[in-house]
Amino acid sequence: MSTGTIILIVVIAVVVILLLWFVGAYNGFVKLKNRVEEAFATMDVYMKKRFDLIPNLVETVKGYAAHEATTLQNVVEARNMAQNAKTVEEKIEGENALTGTLKTLFAVAENYPDLKANQNFLDLQNQLKAVEGDIANSRKYYNATVREYNTKAESFPSNIIAGMFHFERKPMFEVDSEEERQNVNVQF
Repeated sequence: MSTGTIILIVVIAVVVILLLWFVGAYNGFVKLKNRVEEAFATMDVYMKKRFDLIPNLVETVKGYAAHEATTLQNVVEARNMAQNAKTVEEKIEGENALTGTLKTLFAVAENYPDLKANQNFLDLQNQLKAVEGDIANSRKYYNATVREYNTKAESFPSNIIAGMFHFERKPMFEVDSEEERQNVNVQF
């Protein structure tokens, strides 16, 4: 074998290896992107379930706490904002606002002993608690898949493929304001 033939074989082998890596990296991004979308869709299903429970909860509380109209209105507005969000970022913002208003609603409910004993309220509260747990778990899963995706998109050499095919960073689902991290304090 001549030196030229050996060089040609080495060049072809390198090109084939690079091509295989390129295809593998691209397919890896597609797989991760689909996992991120699936994780968000799962979370979205649980959030829809919560959206459906909230009007019933608000109506139940209304009967006991009529003078808490502002709190109830804030819950409804936050629900509508979260439900009507178009982008992932808007959904995250809306969901964080809704979570905060629900905390306030339950803090208000604590001041009404008859309400706390009402079976409809207790059933709705338990259903909402279960849905909140499902949402928390789905947020963890979503954030884990986003972390994996973002790490690949930013790591060398796969960031080259990410840049070429516009696999851009995805937002994490996180609390973005200090007020939302605080416990709700309701005083009369």
